[in-house]
Amino acid sequence: MSIRIVSTTIKAGLVATALGMVFAGSAGAEPLRIGFITTLSTPAGYIGQDIRDAFNLAIGEDGTLGKTPVTLEIEDDGLKPANAKQSADRLVQSGIKLFTGVNFSNVLAAVQPTVLQSGGFYISLNPGPSVFAGEKCNANYFVASYQNDAFHEAAGLAANKLGYKKVVILAPNYQAGRDALNGFKATYEGEIVSEIYTKLDQTDFSVELARIRSLSPDAIYQFHPGGAGINFAKQYDNAGLKDSVPMLIPAFSLDAQMVKATGDAADGIYASALWTTEFDNDASRDFVKRFKDAYGRTPTMYAEQAYDTANLIASALDAVDGNIDDADGFRAALRKADFTPIRDAFTFGPNQHPIQNYYLTRFEKNADGEIVQKVVERIAENHQDSYAKDCKLD
Repeated sequence: MSIRIVSTTIKAGLVATALGMVFAGSAGAEPLRIGFITTLSTPAGYIGQDIRDAFNLAIGEDGTLGKTPVTLEIEDDGLKPANAKQSADRLVQSGIKLFTGVNFSNVLAAVQPTVLQSGGFYISLNPGPSVFAGEKCNANYFVASYQNDAFHEAAGLAANKLGYKKVVILAPNYQAGRDALNGFKATYEGEIVSEIYTKLDQTDFSVELARIRSLSPDAIYQFHPGGAGINFAKQYDNAGLKDSVPMLIPAFSLDAQMVKATGDAADGIYASALWTTEFDNDASRDFVKRFKDAYGRTPTMYAEQAYDTANLIASALDAVDGNIDDADGFRAALRKADFTPIRDAFTFGPNQHPIQNYYLTRFEKNADGEIVQKVVERIAENHQDSYAKDCKLD
């Protein structure tokens, strides 16, 4: 068995940093190159770092996914669709046929068409925008995380369960934000008092908080990932609203890294989730321990999804002996989803998006005073997104 050093270049604006990664494979075998475009810079960079690190954890020290030696060719999109498109064009032209890594819907919209038009495969480990889930579904496009709306459809069910009759809903004005609020409205049975769209890079929510106070809803539902979500939660708490107007969120509006930044402001917030670090199954416990041991931090939901995606890819590669040119065989193997997920259920629907369970969770302090995301109850079983019926694949 030979050991080779592979340099992975990460581009962030004008800065290029070479990372050394060690891969092992059978003598003479060329590793399968995987295009991995993600966000590693900007305040949202920690999300891409968790995604990258979890994917590498699945690859392991032997440099393989399943039995196939692989090389990740990592590009930082800087949260700019134009950067991501340039990276995708370059990597496609270099011969790469398998892509993953993108963590924002607006960036995926710039990458996915380039990959698919080249005949390659794109397997999403986070965003699942509605535009690609229905009529524009594609045989070479898989989403291993969730369809954007479905996560929020589960939150609407959670709001019903919690007895909220009047709700204000908020999200950034971009594809995932619009999908979020549409998803919530699809299942929520109460009154939407106000629907508020914020800027994607907004940091000050004082105007929105004043509006919420004046409307006096039973609760709010808000989706703001990354730094915006941290600022929103802290400002909501500082404004004294948390105790009078409960907050419901999708889990990625308050991930493990965000909880550290928000502190006690996170305590008591409800969330819809498909997984938390408190899941009671062996695969989840093993993943959380291995991630903490390897990187010294608690994995986010993004990390869990990246790890599951890597193992999904591994199962499909094993089925075709690593031959990505066997497109029919690789596609069929992906559809089987023959791997052990960290979350407790996973199959693909007809649009190649997950059918899975969702949970109502609550952020609470454990015995050590650490705020964790505890599971309250299952709120949706084998849930399929509403766009699947419009997808017509052979």
